Amino acid sequence: MSEQSTRTVERALSLLATVCEKGSTSLSDASRAVDLAPSTALRLLRTLEASGFVRREDEGRYRAGPRLMQLGAQALGHESLIDVCHDEMVGLEQATGESVYLSVEGHAASALYISIVEGSHSVRHSNWVGRTIPLAGSAAGLVLRGETPDSGYVIVERGIERDVTAVASPVTAAGRIVAVISILVPSYRMDEQSAQQCGVLLAAAARRLSSGLTDGTAL
Repeated sequence: MSEQSTRTVERALSLLATVCEKGSTSLSDASRAVDLAPSTALRLLRTLEASGFVRREDEGRYRAGPRLMQLGAQALGHESLIDVCHDEMVGLEQATGESVYLSVEGHAASALYISIVEGSHSVRHSNWVGRTIPLAGSAAGLVLRGETPDSGYVIVERGIERDVTAVASPVTAAGRIVAVISILVPSYRMDEQSAQQCGVLLAAAARRLSSGLTDGTAL
């Protein structure tokens, strides 16, 4: 790699680190932080945005993008996050008998299933680990978009799959949503009361996980 190419990579990584450290930053603030001309910073940020490593909000500020979150979750998740969430997921399955999933934000407006504890019912949701679903129209998508109500859980009936009801809650670390735990149930077996019961259990489990990830005790 030429010296110029190496320098370009270094600048792009510096910009990416600045966006992540600040949580949300403008072009002018980002360019000043890494001592780059705004035009150069904009070109690099557009490249990072096209690759999903940053995302540009409507007001023009930049945040960490879905591709970065996915890779980060895989680095943490496949080594630690899945292990951290496993016992709570097992507890949820034992309490409900239903399949419990862990998912993270994927690329191109999707959620990626990374772990499952399968339900014990003879009719249960099949294993979708490794598959992605659209953020639009899914319970996990609403959670990842920050649209969880004060109850702490989202219920979507017949969303991505017409015969499945999904209940989902956010797992956060330092105030950021890093994953979603969800219960997927054949809709014929889920009424309003049971959906709310699942939601209460999910929200409590998600709060415990989030508390551990934030203070470090779960890692």
